[in-house]
Amino acid sequence: MKLDMAIEELHRSENELHGVLLGMSDRHEVDHEVFHVTRTMARWSELHVAELAEAGREFGLELDPRAAGPALWLEKLQQKTSELTGRRSAPGLLLLADLRHLYREAGGTALDWELLAQGAQVAKKKQLLDFAERCHPQTLRVSKWAEAKLKESSPQILAS
Repeated sequence: MKLDMAIEELHRSENELHGVLLGMSDRHEVDHEVFHVTRTMARWSELHVAELAEAGREFGLELDPRAAGPALWLEKLQQKTSELTGRRSAPGLLLLADLRHLYREAGGTALDWELLAQGAQVAKKKQLLDFAERCHPQTLRVSKWAEAKLKESSPQILAS
């Protein structure tokens, strides 16, 4: 059984997604929707990381229950950059790039949740399956939000 490997990879993926969401939030602080939505979704990833660390114990894993985020100095730099470029056209292109990156990260993480659920189902690990089925939809929402925001934002940004 290799569920430990699936949990470990998903823990890494959720950590990465958490960092992408926080970084994006900081870079687009002047866009209140992006700032607040990405912060909310980052909290989901933070909870997922903690719960994955807990689930990993059953499989002999010692995973950090704290989600990694951008370093404090980087966070402050991103916030300042957001303030300085908030009214120019470059932030639009940065937003599209960030949304594309987020869409890919969330899609990969959602796939990792699906793999864990499939493995848990075959191994008859009901608690792990229930956990995956509870968290997977949140990660899918991140991907769907990024795609919807791309569709909403790209025509105006690319045509200007």
